[in-house]
Amino acid sequence: MRPRSLFVLLAVAGFCIGRVEAAEPNGPSAGGASSARVSVLTGEQVVQILDETVDWYRTLGTQQQNATQPSDLLILFANRQTADKVVGLAFEIARANAELLSSEASAGQSGADASSSQSLTQQQNQLDAQRQSIQQEIDATRHKPAASGKDRQNIEATLAELQGELAMVNARKNLLDTMTEFVDTNDPKAAGANALKAQIDAIAATIPSSSVNATAAPPVTASSPTTSSTSAPPVVNGSDRAAPARYGIWDLGTEVLRQRKKIDTIDLISRHTAALAETFETISAPPLKQLKTYAAKGDALAAQADNAGSGTLKDLRNEFDRLAWLFKQTSEILIPLTKERVLLQQYQHNLGNWRDSAERQYRDALTALAVRLGIVAGILAAVFVLAEVWKRAVLRYAREPRRRYQLLLVRTIVLWTVVIGVVGLSFVSEISSFATFAGLITAGLAVAMQSVLVSVVGYFFLIGKYGIRVGDRIQIGTVVGEVIDLGLVRMHLMELNQQGPLGPTGRVVAFANLIVFQASSGLFKQIPGVNLSWHETTLTLPTVKDYAALKDKLLAAIGAVLSNYTEEIVRQTKEIERTTASSCVSDATPQVQMHLADGKMQALIRYPVHLQHAAEIDERVAQAVLKVIAESA
Repeated sequence: MRPRSLFVLLAVAGFCIGRVEAAEPNGPSAGGASSARVSVLTGEQVVQILDETVDWYRTLGTQQQNATQPSDLLILFANRQTADKVVGLAFEIARANAELLSSEASAGQSGADASSSQSLTQQQNQLDAQRQSIQQEIDATRHKPAASGKDRQNIEATLAELQGELAMVNARKNLLDTMTEFVDTNDPKAAGANALKAQIDAIAATIPSSSVNATAAPPVTASSPTTSSTSAPPVVNGSDRAAPARYGIWDLGTEVLRQRKKIDTIDLISRHTAALAETFETISAPPLKQLKTYAAKGDALAAQADNAGSGTLKDLRNEFDRLAWLFKQTSEILIPLTKERVLLQQYQHNLGNWRDSAERQYRDALTALAVRLGIVAGILAAVFVLAEVWKRAVLRYAREPRRRYQLLLVRTIVLWTVVIGVVGLSFVSEISSFATFAGLITAGLAVAMQSVLVSVVGYFFLIGKYGIRVGDRIQIGTVVGEVIDLGLVRMHLMELNQQGPLGPTGRVVAFANLIVFQASSGLFKQIPGVNLSWHETTLTLPTVKDYAALKDKLLAAIGAVLSNYTEEIVRQTKEIERTTASSCVSDATPQVQMHLADGKMQALIRYPVHLQHAAEIDERVAQAVLKVIAESA
């Protein structure tokens, strides 16, 4: 029967509580032991490097946005493969350094346990051995043969005692496991190493690449379908093919800006890659120095082993194993760092090739834009030269001011129409699209500005051969006035008084030019160079014996009044005949026609007047006619 005492359980609990106090950051050190630093990077540095690498990896999205040509897609595919490897190696470095940090934390724990009578691991091993021994003893007791009833009772009593002893050992084992877990949880270095591993896994989960989780996924062989799916070059479908060449200034300008933006983006990614390469170059020095230190320690241990005894050789073997593990873990950091530099150099080389291609495309687009602008400038220069020739020809050969004005106006309209057409066609890439767009715009304008467009067309009718010009006296409907302004859309008249002396009323009347297409409002105007009009009046004659003599007296009286204006009236009459080439133009002499109305004789008197003296002539004619009638009564 093994003696078991309660003080052993109390000693184990007291030892565990002492371990907790020794593990506190500000607590007392366990025997003053301190562990040597074996990790290359701190946890903060590892997380910072992973953040920089992941941030650099996300530039692939920007590259994909700028990859429009088939050659760009091939370079993007190569960069994606390289970037996956770089990120995978970065996580290998992080995990290897996390293992070193865990080893460093375990070494610190071992140093704290060195001054104790028995380590937690030894206590657990002892309890496991005791539990195994008791279990074997129970099995042996159960299979022991019982010769008599007394032996059977002894066996049952022994089994009961052994079961109680096994329950006590299990209780001590559970207590020890609980305290060990509590101590490990509250150890700062072990907790930091575990937290770092959790952070590495969390960052790896944000990367859509299977290469960053080498520990979770099995290695992919050459025959794996995953490899075949990721190593195949991208297929350039119809949407990725180069678009047909466009020669519009707008498209060429957009292409130039897009290529310039692509070059700037490639330069930015190149600088980002160089910064990442410099970071990996910087952290390559500590692991190389560590390896040299481990190699020197190994040589020193080998020299010490040559002269050591059998008791010391066991300790040297343990130290050799520890150095071999540290050398392997540090090598797992240095080797990926060396690969990182090679991969980033290849990445920079791909970016350089891409930039060269973008530079060529940029120069081609810029040259095409310059040629296009030169062609448009040459066409516009030729148009303006022809317009100047037109102007000089009009000024030289068109003698009549009115005709000269009309030709120069047509020249201006044609010039700017051609300029707008050339500039518009130079900015579009497809004539059919431009024709469709122009047709829709024209239809919309025709509907929305129908009156304005009709007025513009009416302007050209108004300035025709018998058209009007500023200074002409015209009549529109019941309005008589003098033209003071004639525009493309409307004209303005200074209204003239029709009652009494002919003169302005002080009002300006505006009419749209579309009146020439309206049948309800007639447009009356004087022939250019003619200021002559016919006035007529009807009066009832008194009863006389000889109406023929009365008629002659009326004609003589009216002729005497018009004698002062006869020469001007004759000249304007001939001007009307010459301008209109009409044979129905009569002599500008006064006329008197008599006819019966309601049994009374009436006389219709017509006579020409000069418009500027119309009121004066009308007054004198009335006085002369009344005088003749009074004398004949």
